[in-house]
Amino acid sequence: MLKNIPPILSPELLKTLCEMGHSDRIVIADGNFPCESVGKNCKVIRCDGHGVPELLDAILTLFPLDKYVEKPVTLMQVMAGDPVKTPIWDEYKAIIAKHDERGAEAVGEIERFKFYDEARTAYAIVATGEKAVYANVMLQKGVV
Repeated sequence: MLKNIPPILSPELLKTLCEMGHSDRIVIADGNFPCESVGKNCKVIRCDGHGVPELLDAILTLFPLDKYVEKPVTLMQVMAGDPVKTPIWDEYKAIIAKHDERGAEAVGEIERFKFYDEARTAYAIVATGEKAVYANVMLQKGVV
């Protein structure tokens, strides 16, 4: 056991976060995200049964966001005409504000298929059991 490590972070996820370098990205994916096909060229870490907000909070406890880019946190935009609401994004912004002085200003959005393309180049994808839709979030690592 280690002190001050959020228990939701598995040894595999901790190792991955440690291996990542400046500008590497990690995706925390909702339950609908095609993790295995999009992540066939990167690490896919299973965290089934957990939601994105609790994993985001735990990861940001250890993971510095990139200060050299304007938006180190990226969300998947809702498709035009899709009547879906995304209240989970407000949770994300509150969590980010706890860990980064930029708060919601650190968060950007990109079009759904561009998000998939960007995710294909991520260092890792964390597969969760999150049921909210458009709940995927990509983080770009900074320096300590």
